[in-house]
Amino acid sequence: MAAPHSLASDSGAAPVAPESATQSPSVTLSAPVPTATPAFSPLYQQIKALLLQSLEAGEWKSGAAIPSEQELAARFKVSQGTVRKAIDELSFDNLLVRRQGKGTFVATHAERQVQYRFLKLVPEDGDASSQGPAQRQIIDCKRARASADVARGLGLRPGDAVLQVRRVLSFGTTPTILEDIWLPGAPFKGLTAERLRNDNGPMYALFEREFGVRMVRAGEKIRAVLPDATQAELLGVTSGTPLLSVERIAYTYNDAPIEMRQCLYLTHTHYYRNELH
Repeated sequence: MAAPHSLASDSGAAPVAPESATQSPSVTLSAPVPTATPAFSPLYQQIKALLLQSLEAGEWKSGAAIPSEQELAARFKVSQGTVRKAIDELSFDNLLVRRQGKGTFVATHAERQVQYRFLKLVPEDGDASSQGPAQRQIIDCKRARASADVARGLGLRPGDAVLQVRRVLSFGTTPTILEDIWLPGAPFKGLTAERLRNDNGPMYALFEREFGVRMVRAGEKIRAVLPDATQAELLGVTSGTPLLSVERIAYTYNDAPIEMRQCLYLTHTHYYRNELH
């Protein structure tokens, strides 16, 4: 287990602003606060950053309970209210899950409420969870060398080892999504087509469980395209069928890119839905 953090002794943290007089005693400053260019962030944001460090370091595994708010408050020498606000933000980000009467747990992609977090294609008459899991056909899973585009997306060097996966997702009997996925080779050593075919859960849950890799956020680019001959054949459409192209970069903790995905969506019975906050 990682050694307990203290805001006062964490040399990498910015100077800490004290909590208000109505809260419990704050952290002792280890350095004077610069007057010319204030750089400190709200105290709960600093606690959030320290909790993220512990998550990234693997101190608390996916699905495991984290210490109580009281224990964390004592550990970081802040009030429970400050800890609660930090946990609220991490819960909103789907990194932690509160369970009434049980505590707070590290979120996992195996949980139903987050399984479809990154799937924005929904059926006309329901949502992603109502249509049930897609039927998956693994077309290919092979080792390759990163092209310039893939290397740029994953923060690698051109020619570095990557794993390339191609699969088709169908709803009912209709092929609906064609995915080309690129993963850095080192973290996913041992991933094979057979392993993917034998797993019945979400792919991100497999990555989390078997390889210790958790996707925490993603960015996407969307455009309309026409398929090439191979893509059209895999989706059972003609080369003149318009498709929605979604290019995604998924990130793990510390904003490290860990997956590049090119998706082609057939939108005859589905549409892309994104909720803006």
